[in-house]
Amino acid sequence: MRNHSGHDQANHGGHGGHGGHGGHGGARPGGLSVSESGYTLELDSTILTAGVQPVSFRVIGPDGQAVTAFMPEHDKELHFIAVRRDTAGFQHVHPVMDEKGTWSVELALEPGDWRFFADVHPAGHSGTMTLGIDAAVAGPYDPRLLPEATGIAQLGEYTVALDGELLPGEASELTLTVSRNDRPVTDLQPYLAAYGHLVALRVGDLGYLHVHPEGEPGDGTTAPGPGISFMAVAPTAGTYRLYLDFQHDDVVRTAEFTVRTATAAPEHAVHHHGHHAHH
Repeated sequence: MRNHSGHDQANHGGHGGHGGHGGHGGARPGGLSVSESGYTLELDSTILTAGVQPVSFRVIGPDGQAVTAFMPEHDKELHFIAVRRDTAGFQHVHPVMDEKGTWSVELALEPGDWRFFADVHPAGHSGTMTLGIDAAVAGPYDPRLLPEATGIAQLGEYTVALDGELLPGEASELTLTVSRNDRPVTDLQPYLAAYGHLVALRVGDLGYLHVHPEGEPGDGTTAPGPGISFMAVAPTAGTYRLYLDFQHDDVVRTAEFTVRTATAAPEHAVHHHGHHAHH
């Protein structure tokens, strides 16, 4: 497990070789800054047109040049997340870099304000960082209400159920259980060196948390479904959007959830949920 953008060194489980993540505190969200530790995310264009569009960008290093050497994290040298500011349109993609350090990828974009995240570990830097930048997609914007916090995601024949509570400032276990036509899925395929990949975004500023499951494929103890367990820390109380990527029958699917943090005292939790009833 790793609270990726928080640089949490504790309890990595099977994900070895990810040291050097200390110094920022266990649950500080990433992606809130376009620059960190001398590295800057730079888009070719911050104004885009709607539809399936190519997006190009670079990670500029402390020397002012595009970085061309990265340490692989979870099978990829760079993870790129795109999401509209209203939390719609989530995409987790893996761009291709040319020899000059320019990354390119196609995204499906609807009109509105978007946030792009680059999750990287530049070679020579002490650890992974998540840089974030805004982009505007032209056209009539139809913002969506935040989906209800039901704990269930339906994806065609697939149902994903979320169990566990997200706690502010404290690690807690979240288990996502995958079924297909009401039957447990027990043959999930590895995706990015795990049976599932979870991104959490804080509603309001899209503070980014990147968590990974307990255990890994081939470790002798982690089953390929139906349950995928994660350890996660919410940096603050509030509402979060969770996006689970999992692979089955050679297709990667994304299950989305709205989650509100629980509190230690039950009466506070009741009040907290009631307060958000207008969602």
